[in-house]
Amino acid sequence: MHIEIINGPNLNLLGRREPEKYGHSSFEDYLLVLKSRYPDIDLNYYQSNIEGEIVNEIQKSGFSASGIILNAGGYTHTSVSITDAIAAINAPVIEVHITNIAAREEFRHTSLMGRNCTGSISGFGLDSYRLAIEALIEIIKSIKK
Repeated sequence: MHIEIINGPNLNLLGRREPEKYGHSSFEDYLLVLKSRYPDIDLNYYQSNIEGEIVNEIQKSGFSASGIILNAGGYTHTSVSITDAIAAINAPVIEVHITNIAAREEFRHTSLMGRNCTGSISGFGLDSYRLAIEALIEIIKSIKK
């Protein structure tokens, strides 16, 4: 099983950026925890601050990965291009947010891409990614039946 994790803008600053909201761990450190917990899953990680590069990665992974975990950051609320890329691929996509976007500023309450995702997980800190992996495991099992 191959799961692609794609993070969008400013998530390269995890551990340093607003730690009261986003925690004290970098994503790279947390990825080691995930890889240790799921040794039988090929977890690949990609991060970009650039919308078009995220679209390219979704298109590249969307036909080869078993599933995608996507935290598009601020693009969640603005990007028609990322939304369209999700609609164009075969792999199930789980939308992830570290914070609870429904409890934040009003403009963050709407996810453009959510309608094309299999599901959304938010508000559980970095553990949102683990929950997304668990969801994808179950989704992929049901697809294989």
